[in-house]
Amino acid sequence: MNRDFKNVDFLKKITPKDYENFLQISPLAPFSKNIIQYLDALSKEINNDSRLRDYPDVATFSFFCRKANISRLREKFYNDQQIKLGRGILFHIAPSNVPVNFAFSMIMGLLSGNCNIVRVPSISFDQINIIVSAINRLANNPLYLLISKRIILVRYDRNDIATKFFSLDCDIRIIWGGDETIRKIRENNLQPRAFDITFADRYSLCAINADQLILDKNPVKIANDFYNDTYLIDQNACTSPHLILWFGSKNNVNRSKKIFWECLYNIVKAKYEVQPVTAINKLTTLYEQAIIMDKVTFENSKDNLIFRTSLSKLEKNIDSFRCDSGYFSEYNSSSLKDLSKIINRKYQTLSYYGFDKDYLSKVIDELKPCGIDRVVPIGRTMDFSLIWDGFNIIESMSRNIEIV
Repeated sequence: MNRDFKNVDFLKKITPKDYENFLQISPLAPFSKNIIQYLDALSKEINNDSRLRDYPDVATFSFFCRKANISRLREKFYNDQQIKLGRGILFHIAPSNVPVNFAFSMIMGLLSGNCNIVRVPSISFDQINIIVSAINRLANNPLYLLISKRIILVRYDRNDIATKFFSLDCDIRIIWGGDETIRKIRENNLQPRAFDITFADRYSLCAINADQLILDKNPVKIANDFYNDTYLIDQNACTSPHLILWFGSKNNVNRSKKIFWECLYNIVKAKYEVQPVTAINKLTTLYEQAIIMDKVTFENSKDNLIFRTSLSKLEKNIDSFRCDSGYFSEYNSSSLKDLSKIINRKYQTLSYYGFDKDYLSKVIDELKPCGIDRVVPIGRTMDFSLIWDGFNIIESMSRNIEIV
């Protein structure tokens, strides 16, 4: 390689010649037959791993890759009447705190017909090891060589010069991370026709209809779904709610809160361990919020597993007070139209329970918020979609060829 990659760990082993050949691979049409076959085989490889039962996020990824699901997505997102190809080479820079994100980013690139250089987190999560092992096994199978050659997995320190060289080799650079991370990576130049797709740090919230929750015969399921949205990824994902809006009569809201938080506490206590540094961060965030915001009340907690603050009013800076591993702000609201008081471009996912889909569509249509790109039921905030952060992934990562 005529590049300085001495500190780069190639997780799927390649030679310098392999890399040079990789740069010359032609793009495919999105959702090509070989891509669908490869992803289905990847799903089966992952399903054969005995560790899968311990990692529902990996199981979700595997489920997404099934042939039946990808074929359904093809019908929805692909137009056979157009001549469409991938843009070439994608350089993915995955976030460090969501283990499976790198894999979803990679299949975005594959499904849109591209070759992919994927920088995975430097932390050695078990979830990463499961998926990478499956990818490497397929790389040794001649049946999947065409697609395996389109994947390069790397790991290196964030300050390594490798980012500079991978950036110059790519047609699209996909950056997942906070504002400062994106700014720093953008200091590395791209080719003149290349461009960035950025998935910046976002803020998410949850709306719960207490009048419906009080009638639900299985509140434990609701709490468990909420656990999967939050604690399963330490509340670090952009999709994880930090603000909870309660709706309904005062009596039902009070009763529902008691039921919901008790159910969640029992689940968290059985499954989750809060690190000492996280407990300190929660306390620090609480003090900051109490000082800066108007009339913030701390709801007494048995321990450090769940921190809750009650808001007397919705303030525009609420998205500044977020913490991980179980820190939630709550507000009793009379209408979803209250969202207009706080929504900005930073807001991503609105999860909900007890609301009709048509009603939610009507509210969004009336408010026309500059933020909120996804509205999903509680328990589905982590569901991956080919529409993400408002981007149509296939459209963004492929090109149309016009013949007149």
